[in-house]
Amino acid sequence: MTDDAPWLVVGLGNPGKEYAGNRHNVGFMVADLLASRVGAKFGRSKRAHAEVAEGRLASPGGYGGPKLVLLKPLTYMNLAGAPVVSLAQFFKVPVSNVIAVHDELDVPFGQVRAKRGGGEGGHNGLRSMSKSLSSKEYARVRFGIGRPPGRQDPADYVLSDFSGAERKELEFLVDRAADVVEAVVLEGVEWAQNKYHGG
Repeated sequence: MTDDAPWLVVGLGNPGKEYAGNRHNVGFMVADLLASRVGAKFGRSKRAHAEVAEGRLASPGGYGGPKLVLLKPLTYMNLAGAPVVSLAQFFKVPVSNVIAVHDELDVPFGQVRAKRGGGEGGHNGLRSMSKSLSSKEYARVRFGIGRPPGRQDPADYVLSDFSGAERKELEFLVDRAADVVEAVVLEGVEWAQNKYHGG
């Protein structure tokens, strides 16, 4: 971790109103909440096909904390890596300070997990990021969506909206995922795992 380097928080999703409520777009939802927490607004980036918001987290001491660059790629998921690497280079963000926020089939709905590195689990957004960054050693905040019911194709499942029952919990879980991102930035992945993996 580089003390003064900003953090690039990548909310993964697909652009367009038709995708807004999809399970695959939960990264955008978390990025939007983080922007509102730091008093920032998303605007179109001149340097990449993306929306960007910049702000500072409050540090535990109450003074100006680490700088956050929040990114919502406007490419589709399988091309998300290009804007990530462009903005990481522009803002001089090391790979260790990149966090991907994404939906995760292998984590049950209702759970949020933090990790660093590892495979992509078939997630096209992560695959594109790993390829563009030439590294898998970025942090991930994994928002559990669980496996599709019955024989539903996972590709159709992730591009469908949350169920009515899930939507009742969604606001709380997006809030929790934003808490996990802040914990990773302020305290590190291991600390976030210890605090949030209990439930």
